[in-house]
Amino acid sequence: MSGFAWATAADHRFTVNLSILFTELPLPERPAAAAAAGFSAVELWWPWPGSPTPPRSELDALRKAIEDAPVRLTGLNFYAGRLPGPDRGALSVPGEESERFRANIDVAAGFAQSLGCAALNALYGNRVEGVDPAEQDALALENLMLAARAADRIGATLLIEALNRTESPHYPLVSAPSAVGVADSVNEATGLGNARFLMDLYHLSVNGEDLPQVIERYAARTGHVQIADDPGRGAPGTGALPLADLLGRLRDAGYDGPVGLEYKPGDRPSAESFDWLPREARAAH
Repeated sequence: MSGFAWATAADHRFTVNLSILFTELPLPERPAAAAAAGFSAVELWWPWPGSPTPPRSELDALRKAIEDAPVRLTGLNFYAGRLPGPDRGALSVPGEESERFRANIDVAAGFAQSLGCAALNALYGNRVEGVDPAEQDALALENLMLAARAADRIGATLLIEALNRTESPHYPLVSAPSAVGVADSVNEATGLGNARFLMDLYHLSVNGEDLPQVIERYAARTGHVQIADDPGRGAPGTGALPLADLLGRLRDAGYDGPVGLEYKPGDRPSAESFDWLPREARAAH
């Protein structure tokens, strides 16, 4: 955006979230659109919100679209219900939803492995009225252990994300410490050490967290970063977050992993929403 300084762009590996950007296009066309915009890496929420186990033909078609673009897949969500929408995850929801999550684990891990994707995000799930939160937490840990083991089998990281309480009032992980605490519990339970924090700077900002302090405290335990400006969840420069400074702090703290662009393009085509980022800085390196 006009007046937006991006001094640290060359120090980060940017990846485009195709579940929130390029949604004006059919899913199979989005990887090529991202490549045409200059990006070499993409990430995805689970692309089939109604099905944890889509037909093999649909998995193969998306895999081919990613390979043909060509772009790399650097992050994938496990099945989490309807995103965007009222759902915020499935793994802690008793009954059918947690069963759907379990059915998805090997499917998602297999798809990720086929594309060399080394990060799988497991969204926790909303609190359910009438169910003891301790029961949900026990179910969550059980399912996260299964997910961590599946991720370990393919050499991947399991990501645990905090959302914001304004947009997700029934989601229990609405602070950096709460998400990191869950990752610690999974690592302790499995002994694998592959559960890490997904640091979404937009969600943490909406929660009112001290972002420089979060970065200082948790950068070394972070497996993935996502950004959008606040307020509005738009592109950098459309809100008030000092994103260039924050990513500079992440760099200085030793974070060298992907930075996912998970923002809304506004009332223009997605390809026009990257004017804040020089084209030469878009390709992951």
